[in-house]
Amino acid sequence: MRKSKMKLAGILLTALLLVLMSACGSGNNAQNNVTATSTDGSANNDKPVTLTMMVSGTKAPDGQDFVLDIMPKLVKEKFPNVTLETSKLPDEQYFTSIRTKLASGQGPDIFWVFPRNASLGVLDMAKAGYAADLSDLTFWDNISQGAKEDMSYEGKPYGIAGGLDYLGVYYNQDLFKKAGVDALPQDWPSFLEACQKLKDAGITPITLADKDPWFIQFGMYQIASNVVYPDEMDFDTKLQAGEKSLTDSKWVETISRMKELYDKGYVVKNSLGLGSAQAAQLFVDGKAGMIFDGTWDFATLTAKGASDFTRGFFSLPANDPGQPTYVSAATAAGFALNAKSDNLSVAKEVMNYLFDGQSDLFKAWVDSNNSISVYKGVPLNHDLFKDVNDSYLNDGKSVYFPNQMWPTGVAEEMETKFAEIIGGKKTTPEKVTEAMDAKFKELWKK
Repeated sequence: MRKSKMKLAGILLTALLLVLMSACGSGNNAQNNVTATSTDGSANNDKPVTLTMMVSGTKAPDGQDFVLDIMPKLVKEKFPNVTLETSKLPDEQYFTSIRTKLASGQGPDIFWVFPRNASLGVLDMAKAGYAADLSDLTFWDNISQGAKEDMSYEGKPYGIAGGLDYLGVYYNQDLFKKAGVDALPQDWPSFLEACQKLKDAGITPITLADKDPWFIQFGMYQIASNVVYPDEMDFDTKLQAGEKSLTDSKWVETISRMKELYDKGYVVKNSLGLGSAQAAQLFVDGKAGMIFDGTWDFATLTAKGASDFTRGFFSLPANDPGQPTYVSAATAAGFALNAKSDNLSVAKEVMNYLFDGQSDLFKAWVDSNNSISVYKGVPLNHDLFKDVNDSYLNDGKSVYFPNQMWPTGVAEEMETKFAEIIGGKKTTPEKVTEAMDAKFKELWKK
């Protein structure tokens, strides 16, 4: 009986030693490898993982692209068993492709999502079950509250904002001086006067890419910021409640001011035939005085072209004389994680690494990001935006991009109807707003 007990104790001791040795081995492995999730949800430290990521935009014109080149390399250095495969598509192509992939269950693990109700907005993606709840990520205390809220649904974050974006006017300082525009315009009449001086000097005042319908928003929202919202910042909330209409006279005035730029010949000829790359090229080659665009296109619009000149950036002064100019500012698009991904936990670890505030990946993100950072302690990246950023921070006079409060389809209706005006049809600003309002009411009911 004594021998049997000793034999049993020996067996138990051996088993215990094996368990301890196994625990030590797996602990070292866990430190060196990100955990991969198998199809049954269990952790597998040895399994190679391939993450896919798809975003919208164009490849960086100079040097390496953060998404296509830098991020996959640094993720592999940190997590040797993870391969990050990335792709970047032009906006319209991305919108079509990502919707199709997500609907078919073949969506990427990480994808680009937009704030609130914008096209491919975080609200739609969360409601549809495509975007994952990101509440358990570790860096939220370092993200501005506004940016977090703009990427949330029912109080939980479903996207990580890439920053804060400003719409504005990139301008050629040399051409302004040549045309005798000695000071930046401070209101709508003085802006029109500056355009006329450029035109009289044989310079195309504004280049726009109206072949890409979404480009129309870049001027329209800046005008709306100074016409629709200053006296009624809750306009869209009232619109959603049925208390306001997009046929409001202020929206008619917004469309009318945008139309005025075309009527007076201030916009490049055949803008409906120009895509965003072509319009940008006209600007960087010194063939146009201005282009309406956002901070996100800094790299493209400051690239070297056929002409070497000094750039500037200001908010479109669509305000009346004596009134302040409001900045058109909104939370930028950013990362969402596919709720149906088999490797969701891995993707979350990559995001925690990206936004940890100190990693090489975070530093590379900060260096390459053209949006204004919403991460605590990160300084302004580009001096070009300093004046507009100071105005935003000091004056607090800013308005979000209106489409973030509209169902997807309303902005597109605005673009379609306004393109008719550009194309010479007898569509009026009133007709544009009537179409916008009808589309809003149709979609809001759903």
